[in-house]
Amino acid sequence: MTQATPANGTLDALYATILSRKGADPDSSWTAQLLAKGPEKCAEKFGEEAIEAIIEAVKDDKTALTSEAADVLYHLLVMLAARDVRLSDVMDELSRRQSQSGLAEKASR
Repeated sequence: MTQATPANGTLDALYATILSRKGADPDSSWTAQLLAKGPEKCAEKFGEEAIEAIIEAVKDDKTALTSEAADVLYHLLVMLAARDVRLSDVMDELSRRQSQSGLAEKASR
């Protein structure tokens, strides 16, 4: 199991909020609207936000990149929720990967 950190706690709280919106009235929140459109739309939005973050990174606009990175993380969590992938499973995978070098981990895939 992963150790909780302030950043991880924030992601956990956000993911819990997203999960609470699954099946909610789409008129009640943006998250509920997005989830109601299905996993494919959630993946599309994640991709759009990732591209926007890339653009800001290339432009070296740290403020805009920070904002876009927050959007990327949010939309990643929505996409995971849409496909019933638990955040804890992703965090466990990251922990597992930390136990070996990046080169060795990449070679094992």
